[in-house]
Formats: sequence, C-alpha cells, structure tokens
Amino acid sequence: MSILVTGGAGYIGSHTVLALKEKGETVVVLDNLTKGHRQAVLDGIPFYEGSLTDEAVLDQIFEQHKIDAVIHFAAHSLVGESVNDPLQYYENNVAGSLALVKSMVKHDVKNIVFSSTAATYGEPKSIPIQESDPTVPTNPYGETKLAIEKMLHWADGAYGLKSVALRYFNAAGADPEGRIGEDHDPESHLIPIVLQAALGQRESVSVFGDDYATADGTCIRDYIHVMDLAAAHVKAVERLRTAKESGIYNLGNGKGFSVKEVIETCREVTGRDIEAKIAERRQGDPAILIASSEKAKLELGWQPQYPELKEIVQHAWNWHVHHPAGFKKEGVSHASQ
Repeated sequence: MSILVTGGAGYIGSHTVLALKEKGETVVVLDNLTKGHRQAVLDGIPFYEGSLTDEAVLDQIFEQHKIDAVIHFAAHSLVGESVNDPLQYYENNVAGSLALVKSMVKHDVKNIVFSSTAATYGEPKSIPIQESDPTVPTNPYGETKLAIEKMLHWADGAYGLKSVALRYFNAAGADPEGRIGEDHDPESHLIPIVLQAALGQRESVSVFGDDYATADGTCIRDYIHVMDLAAAHVKAVERLRTAKESGIYNLGNGKGFSVKEVIETCREVTGRDIEAKIAERRQGDPAILIASSEKAKLELGWQPQYPELKEIVQHAWNWHVHHPAGFKKEGVSHASQ
C-alpha cells in the first residue's frame, strides 16, 4: 500500500517523505509548488503537480496508486498573512481539505494524518500546553486548522474516516545528512533568519521585545527538529493502521529556548558575529509557549531524537552554508535516495 503526502515538496512534508522512504514505505507526492520545491522531493517518487481542489488529479492518484493513508500538509501557514487575507486561508486550507476528504471518502481511503498547529490554542491558559486545553485561535490561520480538525472529527463518525491531528510548535533544523532543508520565501522562522545574518544575507536580526517575564526578557518557544516531526507522522500512520483510532497530539521539545538563546547558539555554531537589534514587541506574542508531548510519547511511542538546540542549529547551518540560495542554487539536484 502507498501513502499520499500532500504538500510533500514543502519543508516538513519533504522531510516526512524522506523518513517514510527510510522506513520502506511507498510514497506518492501531491504539491502545487506555490510554496514547495520540486527539488526537495526524492528521485523516483511519483510526483503530481496540482491542487487539492482539482478533483481529476485526486481521482487519478487514488485510482492509479493503492493509497491506504494520507498525510496532509498542504496549507498556507503565515499568521500575519492570514490576518491580512483571511479568505485566502479559508479557500486554500479549509476548501482544499474538504475536497481532499471528499475524495478520500469517494475512494474508500480511511486514514489521514493532519498537520495541525499550536495556533489552535491561541493564548495559552497554562504552560506546558495540554491537548485538553481550550482551543481559542487568535488568527485565521489557527482558526482554519481548527475547522479542519473539527471536520475530521465529524467525518470519523459519519464515514469511518480515522484521523490523527498533530499540533506542533516551531519546526527547525534540516536533514542531518544535508540532502534537504528549509527554504521559505519570505523567511519567517527565527533560526533560518539568524543563519541568513550569519551568511551576510541580512544586516541584523530583530529581537521583538526584551522585557518579557522570562529569565533574559525575550520570548521562549518550543523548537522541535524537523526530522523528529517527520518521525511522529510515520508513527501516526502506524497507529492508524493498527489501532484504527482517531486522536490529537501535541508535538514539542518539552523545553523552551529564548530568542537570545537561539541567537547565541547560532553564534557558537557558526563562529560568526551576528548583530541583534532590540525592536518593539509584536502584538499577540505570548511570553512562553511550551508543549507537553507526553500523550504522543505514550500512545504513539514517539521520542525526539534531536532535543538539543545546538544540534538543531548545526543541522540547519549545514544545509544553509552549503545551499545559501536554498533550492534555487544552480546545481542543486533532487534529493537522492
């Protein structure tokens, strides 16, 4: 049987495809390449360029390949953009997911792992965040992801479609072997932004507030290695195939790192000066966001393999220093198997 990975040419999606192949799974990728990179998809993997709302493409995939599970990454995921253009997020994220689920029901595919987000929680009531905590999103991005989670819940009861929703925090790092990595345009994630400054691609890094109620005054976030995220998606598929039960799980490191800690670790790993400038706080930035992943460890048998910030940064730096222009660099070929 095969696994369909939607958004499999994106950052987390491509690393998950890599993890699936290393587990011996047969994989099919669907991506419209608006955010992803064709070069990030392993050679030899069936690749379809198209939209989730293209019924013919989904029919072709489900009819030509023996798909028994879907891992669904394809979505827009920028918080600020979602606030400025919420209808785009409802159209792409919710309508796209609806079309995918309808096609799964049509072709009797019963298992889906959904890439959700910690943004479903909104402002946390307590730290670490538990799966049972209230979900009150504060932006359309989180709201659309929560809407999809709810759709999957009702689809379970009506059609027997089993789902695992994985809510995660700050993905970071890269394939330890350097075959693929992070390449966003524009880049919005802290670690690659700091590494761009180390490469001389940015003059400085902005630190948005240094007066929070934390040890060094800067925000603390839960960074998780992208390959640990990928491994969790593999575990989720395995659980759906065996236990045939739906569930929701947080994925996090379990400990947080401050913005200043991240910058200092990047200086240590790269051996380069990185200028940091204090800027005004960003509206809506909580001081601390840390997840409890105990449920995922207990029920999925998942355990982060790269919990240390220095190792996360080292893997990211290895990718960026060898691919300073990302996948656009001349000579970068598809990741080899």
